[in-house]
Amino acid sequence: MQDLKSRLIDQALSEGFSKARICRPDAVPEIAARLQAFVAAGRHGQMGWMKERMSWRGAPDQLWPEARSVIMLAETYTPDEDPMAVVGLPDRGAISVYARGRDYHDIVKKRLKRVGRWLLDQAEGEAIKVFVDTAPVMEKPLGQASGLGWQGKHTNLLARDLGSWFFLGAIFTTIELPPDPPEDSHCGNCTACLDACPTGAFPAPYQLDARRCISYLTIEHKGPIAQDLRAAMGNRIYGCDDCLAACPWNKFAAEAREMRYADQVGHPPLAELAALDDAAFRARFSGSPIKRVGRDRMLRNVLYAIGNSGDPALTDAARPHLADPDPVVREAAQWALERLGAAP
Repeated sequence: MQDLKSRLIDQALSEGFSKARICRPDAVPEIAARLQAFVAAGRHGQMGWMKERMSWRGAPDQLWPEARSVIMLAETYTPDEDPMAVVGLPDRGAISVYARGRDYHDIVKKRLKRVGRWLLDQAEGEAIKVFVDTAPVMEKPLGQASGLGWQGKHTNLLARDLGSWFFLGAIFTTIELPPDPPEDSHCGNCTACLDACPTGAFPAPYQLDARRCISYLTIEHKGPIAQDLRAAMGNRIYGCDDCLAACPWNKFAAEAREMRYADQVGHPPLAELAALDDAAFRARFSGSPIKRVGRDRMLRNVLYAIGNSGDPALTDAARPHLADPDPVVREAAQWALERLGAAP
């Protein structure tokens, strides 16, 4: 099987993946207890799906008992500019690098299927299943167990040869392939990622409280965001890259190979985003992961950013939303105007 494994990795790289490694489905027995503690502490916030499928998420070998190997693959989306530069432009919306191009779910999944079909052609009678975020799979612990990289103090996966800008995909297979050794942490005494977090979302190294994470708040959280966190969000309207961008290992970051991840959204003016109705929002972000949050949640984020801008010229962009049908949007508009000294 060593020859098949070598050819498999070559095939994955030729399909556009940046790195591929292999582990057993039962290689991460410790994650069940870690996940239970995370959920018990309420750190998953409104992400009820983490609790609902905890038995599968905490035990990859139970998700598909017939699987004998997990092929973990990385696909880089490294930005070609400083991702933090937009944070200094208060009249613009800061959008996480991964969401500025085409939706990675579709791109990575199609690539995984091509690699999987190739593998099945080499091993008749075997089976595969491919996963990209949408199933109860703990990709990051499996990524470390396979040697793809390690979970840093910010809990994201990073690698010495890739940096921290990469997507993860998994192929579960009934083929028993030789596993790779797990990767050790190489964070040392560095706390750059923890220190960079604007909202203090890390209670301790290697621990995350999603309820304070801007990525969670701007994408997953429904309803108003706690007022004590809004100012710290700045102009971040979809996701947050601060902890990733701060990592010193990014000096070795591999260049993105997929042109569809190139920036197609940029740093849109907040005033323009505030003027979008539902149809215009969907048209502007067609094919982007941003579209899934919907116009109302994005507008909530934009209004918080307007309130944080310190720019009185943006009051005209916020004021019409005092009469918005969504109560969360109305409250966000009122908060923004009060922050700009133009209380309704």
